[in-house]
Amino acid sequence: MADRIRVAVVYGGRSSEHGISVVSAGSVLKALDPDRYDIVPVGITPSGRWVLTEADPTALQIVGRTLPEVEKGTAVVLNTDPESAGLVSIDPGAAAQLLETVDVVFPLLHGKFGEDGTIQGLFEMAGIPYVGPGVFASAAGMDKEFTKRLLRDAGLEVGQFEVLRRGRPYSAVDLAHLPLPVFVKPARAGSSVGITKLTDWADLDDALAEAFAHDDKVLLEAGVDGHEVECGVLEDEDGLPIASLPAEIRLVGDHDWYDFEAKYLDDASEYDIPPNLPGDVIARVRDLACRAFTAIDCAGLARVDFFVRPNGEVVVNEINTMPGFTPISMFPKMWAATGVDYPTLVDKLISAALRRAGR
Repeated sequence: MADRIRVAVVYGGRSSEHGISVVSAGSVLKALDPDRYDIVPVGITPSGRWVLTEADPTALQIVGRTLPEVEKGTAVVLNTDPESAGLVSIDPGAAAQLLETVDVVFPLLHGKFGEDGTIQGLFEMAGIPYVGPGVFASAAGMDKEFTKRLLRDAGLEVGQFEVLRRGRPYSAVDLAHLPLPVFVKPARAGSSVGITKLTDWADLDDALAEAFAHDDKVLLEAGVDGHEVECGVLEDEDGLPIASLPAEIRLVGDHDWYDFEAKYLDDASEYDIPPNLPGDVIARVRDLACRAFTAIDCAGLARVDFFVRPNGEVVVNEINTMPGFTPISMFPKMWAATGVDYPTLVDKLISAALRRAGR
């Protein structure tokens, strides 16, 4: 198996989405063909320590309502010398040792220090190909303010929003034009972490406190009445974006919006692929997903989230440059419905990363 591709699956990380990243990694590790890939599992602990792990996929799962966590392993760092880029063992009491070089990295990291361009810059310095978009698109896609500004500049419709920054004064008058409900959310977080659905302006301070606990910048987004629709995007062999069949998320049970518990813990959602929408609206969603992908200079993959109003108008909500790969994540489900199963999807992403690097 000398010709196997050595792929480092990097997961965990320092963000509030650590556990979801670990679950995503379990699914990807299970899908990687060991006859084709030499797998190097690299976990990042919540404190930021890099460790080589055994990464048994069966252990990287949600148990009840408890998310898994990276805890221990052989300590390593990434050597950023492009001529010998690889992982260096730094276990205490032992001499630093350069491990074998890595052909490509699959960074299954969500949120801060993983999906925001920071680790992408590290891989660029090391000269290691990696799955997903580059530094700029990762940073722009992570920051909901600048995502919306870039999409709006490209002629795509986005909802009404306002931006507040920690320590800067604001006036309720400046916000009153936003029709309730308003979603108060950290500008640079995902998985619905830190988000409050605001239905009374009297509760604004509490909602801001929750959001500012996760970021120094907060978005207030006016709710959009309509279908909540997602669409996956991949790049083809020519580097052009192609869109999956979209999916519509429908809540069941007691949840009135798609929060973290509804997504991952309570089995409180159902979905339709494709949505029960007219064919021309579905075609427009797929076209806009590709346009959004291009608008932020994305590469590799993305999931684009939309609202479809009752009159058929399509509003772009946000773009996720490293969507979840958990067993319940919509990105792989949409591609499976489009004819690309999970192992093939992973193969395509790794091949695209190597192709962009000329490998």
